[in-house]
Amino acid sequence: MSVTRTPQGSLAAPSPAPANAPSPAPADPKGRRALGWRLRFGVLSLIWGFSFLLIKVGTEGYAPFQVTLGRLVFGTAIVAAVLVVKRERLPRGARTWAHLAVAALFLNALPFSLFAYAELTIPSTLAGICNAASPLWGMALSVVALSEDRPTRRRVAGLGIGFIGVLTVLGAWQGFNGVDLGGTALALLASLSYPIGWIYVRRTLAGSGHSNLSLTGAQLLVATAELAVVTPLFTSLPTHFPVVPLLAIVALGAVGTGLAFLIQYGLVAEVGPTTAQMVTYFVPVIATAAGVAVLGESLSWSTPVGAVIVLAGAALTQSRPRDRGRPAHS
Repeated sequence: MSVTRTPQGSLAAPSPAPANAPSPAPADPKGRRALGWRLRFGVLSLIWGFSFLLIKVGTEGYAPFQVTLGRLVFGTAIVAAVLVVKRERLPRGARTWAHLAVAALFLNALPFSLFAYAELTIPSTLAGICNAASPLWGMALSVVALSEDRPTRRRVAGLGIGFIGVLTVLGAWQGFNGVDLGGTALALLASLSYPIGWIYVRRTLAGSGHSNLSLTGAQLLVATAELAVVTPLFTSLPTHFPVVPLLAIVALGAVGTGLAFLIQYGLVAEVGPTTAQMVTYFVPVIATAAGVAVLGESLSWSTPVGAVIVLAGAALTQSRPRDRGRPAHS
């Protein structure tokens, strides 16, 4: 079983349909299936794009760790409900749970918290663009950690282009004027946390024999426990509960985490991880549009231009040459 990590730290793997699967309805089944997964792809892009706006709104009423804890609580509840309905069990074995604890830290607890802290001082648009740097970090780390994933010239060029894009977003030629470097650094660290977690999972949990839905539910459960321990150490109970930020946290957890993970899980199973992970390139576009249109965040020309350069570089780092004589597949 191959294990694939998604942009927001969920777990999914392709599961081809069995050869004896029942025939679909004759009324243009291919067209319906294509339309179905494209609609879900668009919904997932919207959900994760708006997640950065919801983080921003949530931190206006609650501490960053509280936002992250709430997000994980509601997200875990959604996935747990699906596990109950499907009668799937959580993984067993202390070793598996130990690996899941590390995965939960780097794929959920840490990046979710870093983005929440980052958005105290930077706009949600910039946070969404920083998230797009994950493939760049992933390519750089794979050189060291994954001996079977050596970079090509094209992918190295993509890394360099992506770095130029980050500098463009930050306005490096102006001395980073108007950009909070601390908040931006936290957002970039959050985007670095994801590929660290992906590589760890690839080395430790691939081929574990557990269903990916079960592993995802367990991972979210452990991440919730980790934040439940940390949050009281750094925050105090709120004295009042602002409604709009609270609703943003509920939506961020139930929709932006729980429902989004389930949609991504279904997409990877249907169209494969390569196609499903293309959602990464739409998230910063939607995050930028949402931040400007809904929150009224300002946007200089360097931000969208830099974002396009970052995405172009990220796309190059993900490109892989096709083996001649072998059929291409996702």
